Amino acid sequence: MNDAGDVEKRRGFLKQIVGVGGALPFTSALAAGAPSPATAPLPAALVGYLCFSQDEAAFVEAMVTVMCPADDLSPNGVDAGLAVYMDRQLAGDFGRGWKRYSRGPWLQGKPQQGNQLPLSPQQWFKAGCEAASAACVAKYGKAIDQISTEDANAFLIDMSAGKFTDGSLSVQAWFNDLIYPLFVQACFADPIYGGNVGKVFWKMIGYPGLPATHTLDMVQYRGKPFPGAKDPKSIADFG
Repeated sequence: MNDAGDVEKRRGFLKQIVGVGGALPFTSALAAGAPSPATAPLPAALVGYLCFSQDEAAFVEAMVTVMCPADDLSPNGVDAGLAVYMDRQLAGDFGRGWKRYSRGPWLQGKPQQGNQLPLSPQQWFKAGCEAASAACVAKYGKAIDQISTEDANAFLIDMSAGKFTDGSLSVQAWFNDLIYPLFVQACFADPIYGGNVGKVFWKMIGYPGLPATHTLDMVQYRGKPFPGAKDPKSIADFG
């Protein structure tokens, strides 16, 4: 998608996250509408997948590229490590459902209780990815990585709005309650987990990394630019 306005629309999720009242302790250039500096060369991202099959990797890579297009704010979602982060989370304890109750009975709960499923997050991902891929092929005749960016963007929007159905699970809930949260985490988690390569999203919003947890810094710089925001610190920087 080459139109700058369309790219900006797909970046709306970043402004929504940054705009949550007081969610971040420091002033964000992105939230204020100020232009961000050109992205510096990124360190090499992690390679290879531990959880994704070849088809799942193709789906996720196409999806995160649509949701995070390359522009002057960041590289595309694959180069930023978003697919790798999601893979690593689903391959680890979170994906295996460690410490999650899994003995049933599986009754229909209220919406505010979340999804009541006998599946681990990894199992839910794989079942949902298969259903979403089938929905894409049914609508466009091709997999998501083989259709245009415009169609892929429309497909993701329609999926999040519940316009596709599958008899075995809710594709809408799969996208909104599993995939989208993982995507947001991939953008803003510490780079040691695979995403946010080069701390590019921290730099975008003026987040200094670990210094943001220092109480005195929070008091002194809340609502103000933080001097170290251009060089945020990861957990790895204190190893």
